[in-house]
Amino acid sequence: MRAVAWSFFGVRRSREYEQDVSRLNPVHVIVAGVLGAALFIVALVLLVRWVVGSGIAAG
Repeated sequence: MRAVAWSFFGVRRSREYEQDVSRLNPVHVIVAGVLGAALFIVALVLLVRWVVGSGIAAG
């Protein structure tokens, strides 16, 4: 999950990237990426609902 989280931000040292590539299972990376994206989308939806419901966006 940590390798996928770093990839979402786009910051990773090349040495650490090489270690991840040699050691991680591609299926695990795909599953972690899908889960990470889903959690990110849910967080954005909840944030938007909170902002709209609080009246901050009306101003």
